[in-house]
This record gives sequence, C-alpha cells and structure tokens, in this order.
Amino acid sequence: MKMETALIKQINALSLSEKILLVEEIWDSIAIENEGFELTQTQREELDRRIKSYNENPNQGRSWEEVKSGFLEKTWTHE
Repeated sequence: MKMETALIKQINALSLSEKILLVEEIWDSIAIENEGFELTQTQREELDRRIKSYNENPNQGRSWEEVKSGFLEKTWTHE
C-alpha cells in the first residue's frame, strides 16, 4: 500500500515534535479501533510485575505526564 505523495510531503514538512505528536494521534486511533487485542503471556507477566512494583512503591517513578513533558521539552530544544 503506497501513501499519496502529497501526504508524505506534508508529513516530511513537519518538525520532529510535530511528527511525534502525529504518531501519538495515529497510535491512539489504532488503540481505540483495536480495544480487544490480546496480550501475550510475556506481556501479561510484565504488566503484573509493574503493577506489583507500583503497589509496593507508589511514590517511586514519574507519571506519564512528567515523562511526556520532559520528552517534549527535550525535543523542542533540540530542533
């Protein structure tokens, strides 16, 4: 499947941070369309491990918003 050249040109014209935001939007739309996908056993075990770790140490680590903000901050300053 080949994307239209005009769309590719529009994507290529975006900054790195805009491309990342576009990918996030695309990923979110895929997730919504495929809400019922199955996890592998390995993925389930990893999620269980992470949930257990969080429950044992709820103040450790950073929220998604903190991680995302830091990432976007670095992205914007390196363009």
